[in-house]
Amino acid sequence: MRLKISLLKEPKHQELVSCVGWNTAEELYSCSDDHQIVKWNLLTSETSQIVKLPDDIYPIDLHWFPKSLGIKKQTQAESFVLTSSDGKFHLISKLGRVEKSVEAHCGAVLAGRWNYEGTALVTVGEDGQIKIWSKTGMLRSTLAQQGTPVYSVAWGPDSEKVLYTAGKQLIIKPLQPNAKVLQWKAHDGIILKVDWNSVNDLILSAGEDCKYKVWDSYGRPLYSSQPHEHPITSVAWAPDGELFAVGSFHTLRLCDKTGWSYALEKPNTGSIFNITWSIDGTQIAGACGNGHVVFAHVVEQRWEWKDFQVTLTKRRTMQVRNVLNDAVDLLEFRDRVIKASLNYAHLVVSTSLQCYVFSTKNWNTPLIFDLKEGTVSLILQAERHFLLVDGGGIYLYSYEGRFLSSPKFPGMRTDILNAQTVSLSNDTIAIKDKADEKIIFLFEASTGKPLGDGKLLSHKNEILEIALDQKGLTNDRKIAFIDKNRDLCITSVKRFGKEEQIIKLGTMVHTLAWSDTCNILCGLQDTRFTVWYYPNTVYVDRDILPKTLYERDASEFSKNPHIVSFVGNQVTIRRADGSLIHISISPYPAILHEYVSSSKWEDAVRLCRFVKEQTMWACLAAMAVANRDMTTAEIAYAAIGEIDKVQYINSIKNLPSKESKMAHILMFSGNIQEAEMVLLQAGLVYQAIQININLYNWERALELAVKYKTHVDTVLAYRQKFLETFGKQETNKRYLQYAEGLEIDWEKIKAKIEMEITKERERSSSSQPSKNIGLKH
Repeated sequence: MRLKISLLKEPKHQELVSCVGWNTAEELYSCSDDHQIVKWNLLTSETSQIVKLPDDIYPIDLHWFPKSLGIKKQTQAESFVLTSSDGKFHLISKLGRVEKSVEAHCGAVLAGRWNYEGTALVTVGEDGQIKIWSKTGMLRSTLAQQGTPVYSVAWGPDSEKVLYTAGKQLIIKPLQPNAKVLQWKAHDGIILKVDWNSVNDLILSAGEDCKYKVWDSYGRPLYSSQPHEHPITSVAWAPDGELFAVGSFHTLRLCDKTGWSYALEKPNTGSIFNITWSIDGTQIAGACGNGHVVFAHVVEQRWEWKDFQVTLTKRRTMQVRNVLNDAVDLLEFRDRVIKASLNYAHLVVSTSLQCYVFSTKNWNTPLIFDLKEGTVSLILQAERHFLLVDGGGIYLYSYEGRFLSSPKFPGMRTDILNAQTVSLSNDTIAIKDKADEKIIFLFEASTGKPLGDGKLLSHKNEILEIALDQKGLTNDRKIAFIDKNRDLCITSVKRFGKEEQIIKLGTMVHTLAWSDTCNILCGLQDTRFTVWYYPNTVYVDRDILPKTLYERDASEFSKNPHIVSFVGNQVTIRRADGSLIHISISPYPAILHEYVSSSKWEDAVRLCRFVKEQTMWACLAAMAVANRDMTTAEIAYAAIGEIDKVQYINSIKNLPSKESKMAHILMFSGNIQEAEMVLLQAGLVYQAIQININLYNWERALELAVKYKTHVDTVLAYRQKFLETFGKQETNKRYLQYAEGLEIDWEKIKAKIEMEITKERERSSSSQPSKNIGLKH
């Protein structure tokens, strides 16, 4: 990825340009110390003077009023705020009329920013004051006051906090009074510029110590650059939070959000005092010290999938290369490319007005449809369909270009969604809420309606990243997520009635990805790269989960690596310095998944015997129990030396009725309540009581006996035997109450039990003998 710079031969301004701001993706306003406001039209390459300000107004900062998210057709911002050296800020319409000038600070007003909703404006000045104003320019409050000038300010993503500079310190102050203020020393020189991105919640700062730094919203350092030759005078996040730009003397840099640099350009600009990204995130404009306005296009982005590599060579041209036979195709577009995604044998490209869908089998005839909104901020793909996110909503399309659905929930803000907070599979869409970070919304892909009975998935901690598995049946769909404590959890997506358990799979996980061909999950844990070959094991037999893992040392990936993709059996990881590493994992677990999904149990056993690996046998054991194939489960458990489980499976086989077998298989997986329910529904009350006695659930055993008025004496007898074995006295009031005046006769009890078992045998022989029990978990 690099920047394509365009700079006019002669500057349009006589003095230094102090600030620039995009009105639309093709229209930019620049302000200079020569008192002129100039409009640049990039489509026609024309410039025109909008207004000449009075000679005592020297502009310092400009910020367009944000486009309201709800109104579909409002493509242009209508007015902007301009701060100036005379202590005022001016609200100016796009035609150049000064609507209002407000006395704001003593000395120059150094920065002014609208919040994301456009409901408030914050200004900072040389007098060290931070003031909040209403939309119309009425003073609401003075947020803070300090002895040093405040050079830069930024709103937090939820517009409830403000970040500002104080010499070498950065301060985050919430708007609520008495809330905790966060302050830390960020640079060794005065901090000149800050920016805070609403999508990734990261902070950028630039200072006179010639460094730029990336911080999280708690003030923890994530990246610090090497010192440059000159002070860093400007930084700015791209709207989607994936890139940022850095400006200094004769220097323009394009960096990844983790800090490493994609491109360094040395245009003849003087210092770049202000950088701003266009609304679609494809180009940058910089305000230069020598009167120029520098424009830079982001080109040469690359997308890779299997044998194909796609490169954006120019604004409207892509090159597709098949690395197997070196065939090259050129794709031409009518408008400039904004976003693209290559996965599942399809390339989806969104331009400013249309969406193109190419199949990797045929690059000549794309499917084209018009977009509802202009700027697509995110494209996600699944095997059957893809998702587009723009300022107005979330839209799901099939690869034939048919609109499928548009999920909505109250308070949805699509401008802050990214690949970590939205996930798509063939039948489900999951979206992490921003208002309450502990909640995940689940939608049916085909209809856009909430899944199941509309219950949300809620977790006890804030969730950072979510991912749906891609294969298997809809009923078995699982979602994995990483929470604030860096715990990796997994849970089922289907949420009917009973509360699904959220089970912890691992700790200190920084990044995760599901394979696109089968439900294998990989993640980077602390110092290890871990692959969960069959994450479902946690629902079947948690004891053997460690045996189904593959782990290797991850120290070669350096600090903060990130999983980019998991295609087939190849995982691509990006290191903190930007380099890509490819890891191949064993292909056998994927083949095993394939066999099991088509119920080829004999082939699966044959494969495990061929590979001779513990992990394979452990996966097969869990898969067999999950699919109720106890014969295969017995072979697999024997192979990994779990003798107790082999014996238990053998005892299940000898049970008289299919309900009993079913109940014991459920108990094997730890689903005791379900097992009890199966028995009670089949009218096997004694068996339900007996499993509770076996598990020492004494309270429940007595409760069932009393409820169904049967086998109270049996429960009391077993309880008495249990207490005698351990030499204890009865203390449970309910047991004491029922034991009064009841004579325990073991002969009678044994006869009763025999009768129950005979009755069960007769029942099962009279009903059709069933060989296989096909109840899915």
